[in-house]
Amino acid sequence: MPFIPHTEDEVREMLDAVGVDSLDALFDEIPASLATGGLERVPEGLGEMEVMRLMRERAATDQQPLCFLGAGAYEHHIPAAVWELTTRGEFYSAYTPYQAEASQGTLQLVYEYQTMMCELTGLGVSNASLYDGATALAEAVLMAVRANRKDKSRRILMPRTVHPVYRKVVQTIVSNQNIELVEAPFDDTVGRIDPESLGRFEDMAFAAVVIPQPNFFGALEEVDRLTDWAHNMGALAIALCNPVSLAVLTPPGEWGGRGADIACGEGQPLGIPLSSGGPYFGFMTCRKEHVRQLPGRIVGRTVDADGRTGYTLTLQAREQHIRRSKATSNICTNQGLMVTAATIHMALLGAEGLARVAADSHANTRELVQRLIAIAGVERCFDGPFFHETPLRLPAEAGEILEGLSAEGILGGYDLANDYPELGDAVLVCATETRTGADIDAYANALGACLRGSQRARA
Repeated sequence: MPFIPHTEDEVREMLDAVGVDSLDALFDEIPASLATGGLERVPEGLGEMEVMRLMRERAATDQQPLCFLGAGAYEHHIPAAVWELTTRGEFYSAYTPYQAEASQGTLQLVYEYQTMMCELTGLGVSNASLYDGATALAEAVLMAVRANRKDKSRRILMPRTVHPVYRKVVQTIVSNQNIELVEAPFDDTVGRIDPESLGRFEDMAFAAVVIPQPNFFGALEEVDRLTDWAHNMGALAIALCNPVSLAVLTPPGEWGGRGADIACGEGQPLGIPLSSGGPYFGFMTCRKEHVRQLPGRIVGRTVDADGRTGYTLTLQAREQHIRRSKATSNICTNQGLMVTAATIHMALLGAEGLARVAADSHANTRELVQRLIAIAGVERCFDGPFFHETPLRLPAEAGEILEGLSAEGILGGYDLANDYPELGDAVLVCATETRTGADIDAYANALGACLRGSQRARA
């Protein structure tokens, strides 16, 4: 447990050495109006035994609901070996490996991670890594503006089918950098971008076009046509991907005639537990010609004077991360522990294992949808193919129904009312490989009961 190692005598000795009367005097430049004063609501300290009992009691109040909620974070099975290895001291407490001679194990792991991500995305270079999927997309936008030297518009085409939180994060990060986000609407019959509708933007210049696959609704975009359209417009193509889906879908590096230029996304599905929202990590890969603009750490493999394989950070000096506007990235924290878990997870599952996860997740979602739309009044919002989530329209207020499901121990989905009010009472439902037939039956039965209860209440 963390503790303060200095005694009162030691603190007094240090204060005398620097010539001040108290610790508060060290912070006298802070205006009094900003001082918090005493922490009146903080209780007296507890002993270790009391703290452990308190934490066990609080942990016991946590529920273990059936999760049919996706929307960017997914409950996948994580083999026990993943975190048994990740939390070994060599990895768990390792600092960013600036000193290659002392960090060969960590550097090799990161190199293996980069190799796996390049294979998944079909692109030539990977970093390791970024905070999460949302900031990864923001960094991809900044990178595209830097890398596209033919376009000076600093304008990005951002479809509404991109995760609404991601769009807000990107707007927050780039709004003060003279970068404009232009929103592209979606076809409300299929829940994806209609490439024919992009003609309205052909008199505008774009530095990049964001292409989600699958998109926020789980629908599959026409990525080949969108990628070719972006390139014909002189824009770079930014692929925003679910990494598990790439085990069965065409990788971004093969989209259209030339492939996407940058791929990014949320790495949480690769062995990272939900953990109430984090920590997660963002991944990013790109074509080799853009490697100098790639943010984050990059590890290279070489040989020493004796011909032995060695690994080192490459292409970017440590100092570039503190050069502010001239740096490729101002993210200095490396999500190395999450990358470690993801690397072990992918190594354990392999290409076949990841493909099975993706296929089983898709099959379970199809089964879930068929069971739910058999309930009177429940219908799909969109036609067309999807991956492992899709929105359903309910014959009752979505928030009320989700509350009712929660009371039955079921996380029934994501309420789309705030982000997409035009869809009506719609929820985004998801099923991964962890859901069983019994789980799906429980959801269907509970949803039917909640809807009947809602109808009686209205009557």
